[in-house]
Amino acid sequence: MTKEMTADVLICGAGAAGLTLALDLARRGVSFRLIEKMDGPFRGSRGKGIQPRTQEIFEDLGIIDRIVAVGGLYPPQREYREDGSFIESEVVEHVEPSPAEPYHIALMVPQFLTEGVMRERLLELGRRVEFGCELLGLEHARLAGTAGEGAVRVRYLIGADGGRSFVRHALNIGFPGRTLGVRAVVADVVLTGLERTAWHRFHEGAMDRQMSLCPLAGTELFQLQAPVPLEGDVDLSAGGLSAMVAERTGRDDIRIESVLWASAYTMNARLADRYRDGRVFLVGDAAHIHPPTGGQGLNTSVQDAYNLGWKLAADIAGAPEALLDSYEEERRPIAAGMLGLASKLLDAVKRGEMKRGREVQQLDLGYPQSSLSLEKPARSGGLLAGDRAPDAPLRGAAGQMTRLFELFKGPHWTLLGYEVAREAVAPRAGLRIHTFGARGDLIDEGGHFREAYGVSSGDWVLVRPDGYIGAIVGSEQTDALARFLTEQGLI
Repeated sequence: MTKEMTADVLICGAGAAGLTLALDLARRGVSFRLIEKMDGPFRGSRGKGIQPRTQEIFEDLGIIDRIVAVGGLYPPQREYREDGSFIESEVVEHVEPSPAEPYHIALMVPQFLTEGVMRERLLELGRRVEFGCELLGLEHARLAGTAGEGAVRVRYLIGADGGRSFVRHALNIGFPGRTLGVRAVVADVVLTGLERTAWHRFHEGAMDRQMSLCPLAGTELFQLQAPVPLEGDVDLSAGGLSAMVAERTGRDDIRIESVLWASAYTMNARLADRYRDGRVFLVGDAAHIHPPTGGQGLNTSVQDAYNLGWKLAADIAGAPEALLDSYEEERRPIAAGMLGLASKLLDAVKRGEMKRGREVQQLDLGYPQSSLSLEKPARSGGLLAGDRAPDAPLRGAAGQMTRLFELFKGPHWTLLGYEVAREAVAPRAGLRIHTFGARGDLIDEGGHFREAYGVSSGDWVLVRPDGYIGAIVGSEQTDALARFLTEQGLI
C-alpha cells in the first residue's frame, strides 16, 4: 500500500448499504474507495426480502431486472399442526401493480445474491470492492490491507460497517436501545425431506420449539430459523442442526446435508444518537439494528445510502453545507419508526401471527417535515412535498410510450410542469425540465400523472435525485422555486 492516497469519500463496509452508496457515487463521477475488512463477500442469506420501494431504487441504479432474475417470490407459508396436518396462507399481501406503484410485492433474494448483483454493476461502472482492507484509525484514515499499512486522505468517511461499527465506536457515538430477550439461529443449509413450494413453519408461537425452514429463491438452499435459549452453546454443524430439526418437527425424514453459513445471534433494537460527526456519516446497521421481522433492515440500509449519495456528490460539487445536514434529519426518524415496526412484528411472531401488509413495503415513507421541502401554496391533501414521487405511464411528443421513472432515472433533478409556460423556469445544470400541455414534450394520455400528483394548470413539481418530491409550486411561485433550486446547488 502506498504511503498516502486521496479520495473524496472512503466507504467502510461493502454490504448492501456500502454498495448502494458506491453505485450512486460511481455514476456521479465522485472519487471514492470502498473497503471491506472481510477477505471476501458475505456468504449468508440474512437480509432476503426486497421491498417495493427498494425495487424502485434498484431500477434507478440499473439492476432491478437482474435482481428479479436471481431471486423469486415468497412461497406460501405452511403451518404444521401437532397431528402433522397443516394450513397454508400467504406471507405477504398480494396487491396488483398500479400506474403509480409498479412494484407491488416483496421479492425474496438471498443477501449474498443481491450483493453479488451490486458488485457486478459496480464493476461495470469501473469500480470494485477492496476486500481484506481494514480501517485502523480515523486520523488520516489509516488502513491495513494485503499490501501493508498506509493512509488515505478523504473529504468524507462513511461508516457502513455494521452493528459493531468501528467508525461509530471510534467517534464514541451512543447506540442506545434494548435487548429484546430473543436469541435465534439462522442458517443456510442443504436438506432433504421437504418440498420447495412452501415456507415450512412448526410450532408457531411456542418460542421454545418454533422453527421455520424456507426455500431460498435462486438457490438449492433452505434458510433455517429458530429461537434458542439466551445462554449456552448452539451446535451449528449439520449434525447439530439435524438433531434440532428432528426434535422440533417430530420428523425423522428431514435431514441437513450441509451447512453453508450459520449464526446464533441475540436480537436488539438500537438507534445511534446521531448519524453525523463532522465529515463522518453512519449508514445502515452502523446507525440502527433491529429484529429481522418484517424484512426492513436491508431495505432501510439501502435507502439510507440512497439518501446520502446525491447529497455528498452535491456538496463535493459546491452545494451548500445544509444539504448534508438534512441526511440525519430525514433518515433517523425513518429508522426509529422501522425499529418500532420490527419490534411490533416480532411480538406478533411470538404469538404465532405472521402477516406482512402495506406497512412493510416502505412506499408510504417520506420526508414531509424536511427542510428540503417547498410547497407554495400549501396543499391540504393528496401528494405533498417530501412524499415519494409516484410513477405514471406517459407518451412523449414523438409518440413513444415512456414512464416517469424512466425520466427520473439517473443522478439529476427532474422538474415537471403541468400546462405551464416552459420559459418560466430557466434551465440549470443537473436539472431536466419536462412539460405537459401545448408544445410540451410529454402527453398525459391516460390522465395518470394528473391523478397521482393532483396538479392543476400552472403547477410545477420538482423531484429530487432520490425520487422524492422536493417542491410543488403554482405558476405565481416560480421565483420561490428558482431560489429553492439555487439553495440546493443547482445554478
